[in-house]
Amino acid sequence: MNAYEKLLAARADGRPTAKNYIERLFQNFIELHGDRRYGDDSAVITGIGTLGRIPVTVIGIEKGHGTKEKVARNFGSAHPEGYRKALRQMKLAEKFRRPVICLVDTSGAYCGIGAEERGQGQAIAENLMELMGLRVPVVSILIGEGGSGGALALAVADEVWMLENAVYSVISPEGCASILWKNPKRVGDAAEYLKITAQDLLSMNVIDRIIPEGIGFTKTCAFLKIQLIRTLKRSRALTEEELVSQRYEKFRRIGSDFQ
Repeated sequence: MNAYEKLLAARADGRPTAKNYIERLFQNFIELHGDRRYGDDSAVITGIGTLGRIPVTVIGIEKGHGTKEKVARNFGSAHPEGYRKALRQMKLAEKFRRPVICLVDTSGAYCGIGAEERGQGQAIAENLMELMGLRVPVVSILIGEGGSGGALALAVADEVWMLENAVYSVISPEGCASILWKNPKRVGDAAEYLKITAQDLLSMNVIDRIIPEGIGFTKTCAFLKIQLIRTLKRSRALTEEELVSQRYEKFRRIGSDFQ
């Protein structure tokens, strides 16, 4: 598939969402709510559970299935309280020495007036800063769309993985086409030029692994679970200083081969 076809696949109705992955990957999951500042954002699911025998904190951006749930989840576009809820769980994970696993699927953070008034930009910036120095292992998986800062706020991690047909971009192809050519119909061209596919991003070292999808959802989850357990076991063997240093160096290296 070309980049535009992968974009459509990432947005397809019926595509598994964060909630579906949580149900398949984790045992004894308990959802935790609220940011202790403003409220609870249904676009972000957070909680604790076990991966194999490893206690973990799970954070997922949830788009929902069906019109009613999609509206309730704000179509996966999180408000500031969603990112602050995520950050609260990250800090609790650090306190109790639990690895953090993020499942990212969003076209972008919500850009409404209320969200801006409540500090959307600052909420995302705080997540970026705190994740870079978080002293527990972090793995982020892009399971559908990874749009702009709304996705990046949960994707500063030791390992960043993408599903085979997921996409990850600084802007939507539609937005890019409208800005560059004043023509949203050139979305296909924009998708190609933006290098939004997992294959493109792996070649540029923006991500670390591609998770296959063609084998079916059940087998994809089984493969993903095995890889997560192996990765967390390696990461937990590092000291806190080594973990944070390697994460920092990973992001410093991105793009260095293309200067």
